[in-house]
Amino acid sequence: MQMDADKKKLEEFRVQIDDLDRRILTLLNERTRIVQQIGRVKQKARLPIYEPRREDQVFENVTQNNSGPLTPEAVKRIFERIIDEMRGIQRAQMESGAEGDASC
Repeated sequence: MQMDADKKKLEEFRVQIDDLDRRILTLLNERTRIVQQIGRVKQKARLPIYEPRREDQVFENVTQNNSGPLTPEAVKRIFERIIDEMRGIQRAQMESGAEGDASC
């Protein structure tokens, strides 16, 4: 009987995770649209894709506002990956001459 209750609880947790994943995806796409706008400005102003000072600001913002249980190092690694993907989008779009760029 306990096994059935455990399986039911596990399924409930998985439903919650699936919902959170969709919400994270929505936020990531929203972030991407904003950085595409930033990319258009950078392209017009002929500014570089890579801005180490801005990346440091992003890392500081997210690690200082982290209430856990993720460690600051884990948060930084996650955001390094997000920023890397955004930079890749921006690079590809700038190379193709498109106006919809992404950056951090």
